Amino acid sequence: MTAELIDHGAARAIMEGRHGDPFSVLGLHKRGGVWVVTAFVPGAERLAVLTGKAGKAIAAEAIPGCEGVFCAALPRRADYRLRAEGQGAVWEFDDPFRFGPVLGEMDEYLLGEGTHKRLWQVLGAHVITHEGVEGTHFAVWAPNAERVSVVGDFNIWDGRRHPMRRRGATGVWETFIPGLGEGATYKYEIRGQHGYVGPLKADPVGFGSEHPPANASVVRRIGGGFDDADWMASRAARHSIDAPISVYEVHLGSWRRAPGDRMLSYLELAEQLVEYVADMGFTHIELMPVSEYPFDGSWGYQPVGMFAPTIRHGTPGEFRALVDAAHRRGLGVLLDWVPGHFPTDPHGLGRFDGTALYEHADPREGFHQDWNTLIYNYGRVEVANYLVSNALYWLEEYHVDGLRVDAVASMLYRDYSRKEGEWIPNKDGGRENYEAAALLRRMNVTVYGEVPGVMTVAEESTAFPGVSRPVDHGGLGFGFKWNMGWMNDTLSYMQKDPIYRQYHHHQMTFGLHYAWSENYILPISHDEVVHGKGSMLEKMPGDGPEKFANLRAYYGFMWAHPGKKLLFMGCEFAQGREWNHNQSLDWHQLDIPEHRGVQALVRDLNRAYRENPALHVNDTRPEGFQWIESNDAGASVYAWVRKGGPRDPMVVAVVNMTPVERQYRLGLPAGGHWDEILNTDAGVYGGGNRGNMGGVTAEAVAWHGQAQSALVTLPPLSAVWFRQAGA
Repeated sequence: MTAELIDHGAARAIMEGRHGDPFSVLGLHKRGGVWVVTAFVPGAERLAVLTGKAGKAIAAEAIPGCEGVFCAALPRRADYRLRAEGQGAVWEFDDPFRFGPVLGEMDEYLLGEGTHKRLWQVLGAHVITHEGVEGTHFAVWAPNAERVSVVGDFNIWDGRRHPMRRRGATGVWETFIPGLGEGATYKYEIRGQHGYVGPLKADPVGFGSEHPPANASVVRRIGGGFDDADWMASRAARHSIDAPISVYEVHLGSWRRAPGDRMLSYLELAEQLVEYVADMGFTHIELMPVSEYPFDGSWGYQPVGMFAPTIRHGTPGEFRALVDAAHRRGLGVLLDWVPGHFPTDPHGLGRFDGTALYEHADPREGFHQDWNTLIYNYGRVEVANYLVSNALYWLEEYHVDGLRVDAVASMLYRDYSRKEGEWIPNKDGGRENYEAAALLRRMNVTVYGEVPGVMTVAEESTAFPGVSRPVDHGGLGFGFKWNMGWMNDTLSYMQKDPIYRQYHHHQMTFGLHYAWSENYILPISHDEVVHGKGSMLEKMPGDGPEKFANLRAYYGFMWAHPGKKLLFMGCEFAQGREWNHNQSLDWHQLDIPEHRGVQALVRDLNRAYRENPALHVNDTRPEGFQWIESNDAGASVYAWVRKGGPRDPMVVAVVNMTPVERQYRLGLPAGGHWDEILNTDAGVYGGGNRGNMGGVTAEAVAWHGQAQSALVTLPPLSAVWFRQAGA
């Protein structure tokens, strides 16, 4: 009898979903000199093995006491299909256990070593043709599991039906499910040590997800073409420290809503957002995290699907189209990337295979008290490989131009937001997280080395040295760093009533003491307009008109200050209330002239910043900046010169931070005429139209340490820029 050719203990373990090596039992095997097909088909009352082109049927024998397990002896080794009958139904299918492995020896070697740069090409769910049959290949890392299964609607979420094959010592499990294609929902059922089966897990390398609050992974194709060759050829120059970089930060769910308060799709954003950002003169769009996340209120900063563009706005192919559209309009796309922490949601990475796999076991290392999230174990080679590969994935697969890395300070310090006794020192007894720093260096070396022309940006709020210094010079290797100190100091100053600003004068100048220590971006980000901080307009002192004038003057100060620029959506038209992620920006406020004026100002600031090399070429070098007046606290006036190359016209910026108009003698670094190229008090911006009638001419009157000067009109609460004429 065929039943004698299978071990009943093994058959029972298969039926109960506790066999650790199901491929050694199921499928086609030679036993006792006979080729035997063993299959597990719950619900089947009869099973036949179909062989040959004619589909000759060989009846399989049910194994007593092992419901759903069948065996059939074949006359010779052959390809086959299965036909099952039960509950009045008949169905035919390819047996997933007749297919060999998909992963090759080199994949296995690199996975085991933790050096597979393109992890997404081997892990996750891929629609492929394997051994002549179309289906989906699944692979997942779960080294401490006793059994891993793919479950979904296709197998009524029964973890016994599609257990996976363990791949040696790598900790990776894989299987090929024939007939399964794009759009299938799935999770992994993981039987951990001692037989514990935990909550179903989404795929750590899944390319798609269900719409929240559902959270299963979805099989998605991620390939596709681009029409951005011109952009890709030129982007390295656009990301140079010499280039004008002005970033518009966007939360896709609340930038604008469609009728019915529906979020816009990636395809709608490819038209509306791209056109708007291009019209406003920004050079880049920075997207708050698009990696799939379960909780809307996290704004994406608690990601679960690190390889899945959120389905809230569409499919991976549609996200690709958004990036492509931006490139065709000459805009770069930066993504917020979150390697600092991940949420504790049951379907996520936490205790993935029943053990602390991605995170530290000790909460003093593995749990963020501020955010109630888990911290990656950066020192584990497989985890570091997962994160570095994820960074590379977005840049390669979607042509994303750069990554802004969130909360770097929380990664670099073991005592971040912790009291004494709540953290574990490093091996030298210090607070620095060596493993996190090593991960960031590895990420930067990898992405800059593998993807020409990209940029990386660190949101790092401390004085950690060398954040934007190359790794081979002892730095972390980022291209740029957010200047959080500049942001905090200058906003603190701007929020003060002008009568008190003279006592805090050097909050506006202090940033120049360290402006060249890193490649800085000046950020006015989403963090400044949430959690009761109020909008940028609300921060400004005074009545309505003075609020607008203060804000215009601040933007004029910011765009003339050394450093690249970043502005959060809504700030460009002075939205009146603070940002709410649950609804659209208040676009109706553009019907009000003052708001429309601020928008026009930001558009012109971007244009002037791009068109004048003096304002961007030396953003990160001291030779591009010189104070003309930094100590006039009594008048709250600041003046400086910006310089580009030797033949580039210089630009002088002068800012009056009091509500008093001044006739002010201003030292100038060269003689001749100076054109007034920007005045934040212009009527078109909502100001009083006070200024210098298009420019001033230098006189041979020494002032401010310069050999020449001019008497200039400084409108109340204003910034005025002059450009050297005829240079």
